[in-house]
Amino acid sequence: MFKRIGLFPACTRAGVAIFAVALLGATARSSAAAVSDKPETPFKLATFEAAGKVRVGLVIGSRVIDLAGANAYLVQKAHVRAMTLPAEMRELIEQYDTAAPRLYQIANFLKDNTQALPFAYDIAKVSIKAPIKYPWNLLNLAANYKAHAEGMGAAQSGRGPQAPAGPAGQGGAGGGRASGGFNPGAAALIDPDRDAPIVFAKSPRSCIIDPGEAFLIPPGRTRMDWEGELAIVIGKRARMVSKDKAHDYVFGYSILYDVSDRGGGRREVSMFAGTNWFDGKSVDGGAPFGPFIVPKEFLPNFNNLHLVTRVNGVVKQDAHTSELIWDEGHMIQYISTIMSLYPGDLISTGTPAGTGAERQEFLKPGDVVEIEIEGIGTLRTPMDVGPAAPQTRQ
Repeated sequence: MFKRIGLFPACTRAGVAIFAVALLGATARSSAAAVSDKPETPFKLATFEAAGKVRVGLVIGSRVIDLAGANAYLVQKAHVRAMTLPAEMRELIEQYDTAAPRLYQIANFLKDNTQALPFAYDIAKVSIKAPIKYPWNLLNLAANYKAHAEGMGAAQSGRGPQAPAGPAGQGGAGGGRASGGFNPGAAALIDPDRDAPIVFAKSPRSCIIDPGEAFLIPPGRTRMDWEGELAIVIGKRARMVSKDKAHDYVFGYSILYDVSDRGGGRREVSMFAGTNWFDGKSVDGGAPFGPFIVPKEFLPNFNNLHLVTRVNGVVKQDAHTSELIWDEGHMIQYISTIMSLYPGDLISTGTPAGTGAERQEFLKPGDVVEIEIEGIGTLRTPMDVGPAAPQTRQ
């Protein structure tokens, strides 16, 4: 009898302990399950500097949340499993399939509670950097809006014989060498399934600068232009992709300013007729980029976004991405048949009508260009004086 009585409390204590462990496990699982890993809270992605450290963050409203700090906080407070998140944007894009559920959890858990957190900052109080430093490839489309092509053609036809005729940039107008062979009337006849776009490259390392960073106008270059553009961010390696599958290879969208020199440069005789695209498009710092990337799941109307470019507060460009001649599918299909695209690569989709070349208005030091795209943000670039080039002739 005493043996049986003595055993009973021991069994009870063991049972209680097992039950407590099971209860704690169930509670932890319940807490983790309570934090949704679905894209229910929209966010943008940013690369930013705070407290002397460059970080990757989620942007929700006017706050930017350091991913590393938020991830550790979520593990502690919501008892989700620990995992390491990439600390650099291109790496995050490469690993997004596995990282995205955790980003969704962070956004869903913190959406209404960021004010008192030490890893959450006011956007206005941090330094926003170009989102990716640096993509492997930065590709740009020329004359991808019909109205812009027509506007460049009209500007070309109205140019006097003594006026400078420089690189056309987006659209090829501007003359240059033998006027570049630009035919604006062809824009109305283009069949994107049949006809290929003109694509040119900029050097990511030399051309990309941060939001808010000044573009330095080289002395003597008096025809610097504005071109606001939607940038497509590639999400995974794309090679021989059909237009119907192209969106599967997109990570998200951002803003790029395709700075263009419309002919303030050299006039040397060349063996090749046509525009010197390198001279007009690859000037140092000629690709301001940012401020944010919006993952594609949070920008379903990517093919009809409102784009506005302002110079010193005055609207110069006002269009929608639905006006593109070659849309996202055609762009990615064409480019991927020529070269492979990689995670983080950028395709700047072309600029709408209203450029300086069409208006015969150009930028000077002290001017400020602001490019705003619906759902993404505003890219601000002030103009300043750049260093003088060395003399090439005595």
